[in-house]
Formats: sequence, C-alpha cells, structure tokens
Amino acid sequence: MGTREALAVANRRMVRRLLLLTAAMFGFGFALVPLYDVLCEITGLNGKTNGRAVAAVEPMKIDESRTVTVEFVANLNVGAPWEFAPRVTRMQVHPGRFYQTHFLAKNLANQPMTGQAIPSVAPGLAASHFQKIECFCFNRQRFQVGEGKEMPVTFRIDPDLPPDVRTVTLSYTFFRIDDAGG
Repeated sequence: MGTREALAVANRRMVRRLLLLTAAMFGFGFALVPLYDVLCEITGLNGKTNGRAVAAVEPMKIDESRTVTVEFVANLNVGAPWEFAPRVTRMQVHPGRFYQTHFLAKNLANQPMTGQAIPSVAPGLAASHFQKIECFCFNRQRFQVGEGKEMPVTFRIDPDLPPDVRTVTLSYTFFRIDDAGG
C-alpha cells in the first residue's frame, strides 16, 4: 500500500471515529434531560417536588413557636392563552399544620384547552420539606372556552425544615397540553 492509500485509509478511519463521537455526544445530550429530572426528583434539587400527594398523612407536631412565610407565584409558558394567578401571594404558616390556598386560572382561547401546572419550590433545600396533600398540579385541567376555575392546594411544611429557612416560595408554571382525549 502506497503512502497516498495509507493516508486515505487513515482519513476514512478518522472520519468514522469523528462521526461516531458526534453521534455519541448527540445521544448523551438527549439522555441528560431525563437523567437530570430523575436526579432532581430524588434529591429535591432545583426545587422540583415529586408531583405526588403525600402517601400517608401522618400527624406531625405543630411548631407554634415558629412561622414560615410561604410565597405563591404563578407563571405561564410563552404564548399560553391563559390567565393564571394565586388568590393570595403570601401566607404565614406554622410548620406541621395544614393550610389551603387557591390558584385561579381561565382559558382565554377560542377553543377548549387542557393545561397542567408544574410546581417548583425555592429554596431547593425546602422542596423535600414542602408536602402537598391535595394539588391541582396532580392532574391535567380541562377548560372550556372562557371557563375559569379556582384550583386548591393543600399543604404543610415539615417542622424539620432548617430554622434558617424563613421564606419558601411555591411556584407553578402552567403549560398548555395538546391532547385529543382532553
């Protein structure tokens, strides 16, 4: 084999390796999203809550000597045809006690729509201490044209929340879900 042929073989081998490396990096990029979601769900990182109700509502000692400010925030994804807001924007709570608040949503589109809210808790450390017993975020919400709903959230803060955390923010982003089954 001549020098020119050896160089051509080496170039083809290098191109194959680079294409394989590019495909592997592309696949790894797609794999990062579900891996990150799993990591956040397990650790409560980035304020992600598990999106499920507390399995067993066990009694907790209510810490009457401490109050935590819970702030409520409502966001819409870009171009979403909704009105979405918390009924109250802040509440003083005692860890261990159950509280309920409501979020208001209205379909502004000229067609029935389905949406779902995705919760986030900040600071991220507080996510594992914020327990939602009932939440509109557990299910998809179907709205007729112009329909508005008052949607409840029942929650409590675990008394084991570190004492230096005085404010917890519960934020929801409301997304449109395009589904035929509604």
